[in-house]
Amino acid sequence: MKVSFTAKEYARILELAHMGLRVAASGTEEPDAVPERYAEVEQKLLALATPLGCADLVEEVGEGDFVPSEKLEGGVAAEKLEEFGEGIFWRELVERLAERDLRAELGATKLSEALSEEETRRLEEIEDNYWREFEARGTDHLMLLKGGRG
Repeated sequence: MKVSFTAKEYARILELAHMGLRVAASGTEEPDAVPERYAEVEQKLLALATPLGCADLVEEVGEGDFVPSEKLEGGVAAEKLEEFGEGIFWRELVERLAERDLRAELGATKLSEALSEEETRRLEEIEDNYWREFEARGTDHLMLLKGGRG
């Protein structure tokens, strides 16, 4: 297969690969290590960086072994990963709290996991309330009541 990229395009590919590998490793015991499944492909991508004009984005740490440079790890990719993590945190928090509150409203008699249109609307209302609160105050008013709802 023959494909051609400009140095700028290849730099973007390296950024995308780096971000994807960080996400793929995030649930592991070693979140900074490349999952074995992707290690060989990562090495091929990094090895091509110098011939494709992106030498500043990689470092050779051994004979034919490459790692992302500080420029790649700390640049735009780091900003995007931070934004991604923040987004995931807030979405999960809002969704889980809203689902918990809806379950509490519906009570133990709810038999089906599927929500009716009315229940879906109510869930969205609860989520909207949480979004407004968190956008205004972050977690400043968030409290954990151990042992129940107080």
